[in-house]
Amino acid sequence: MSSLITSLITARWFGLVARIALTFMFWASGIAKLVDFDNAMAEMAHFGLFPAAPFALAVALTQLIGAALIITNRWTWLGAGMLGVFTALTIPIAHPFWTMDEPMRTLEFYVVMEHLTVIGALMVVAWKSAPDHRAATAGEAGLAGA
Repeated sequence: MSSLITSLITARWFGLVARIALTFMFWASGIAKLVDFDNAMAEMAHFGLFPAAPFALAVALTQLIGAALIITNRWTWLGAGMLGVFTALTIPIAHPFWTMDEPMRTLEFYVVMEHLTVIGALMVVAWKSAPDHRAATAGEAGLAGA
């Protein structure tokens, strides 16, 4: 890897920008829910979550706290876990493609695939934030050429 690329991806600011970008959909949604709480409650009601107000508040706080933990790089594993579990739970609640007719079935299937990709990215964040991630990575070095 070139020294330019290495210096870029190891810069503190790069890590911060990456964490902000990764969590954008969560913190933006959490802020939107707090700014327009009536709409957040309507969204919860739409998905059959009652009472809507506590669900809307719990979702907004989960999104904001999870994102903040990742962005600040403090208890990153917990923030990634919070957002990963939250994202997984949205699949059967908000995106049950297996119950839908076409064309919505295919559209929601793609949304679920995107959700699984985000969960994978959050898993990488949790893994890389672990104090001994370098040892785990070194142990996998033999797989790099596979």
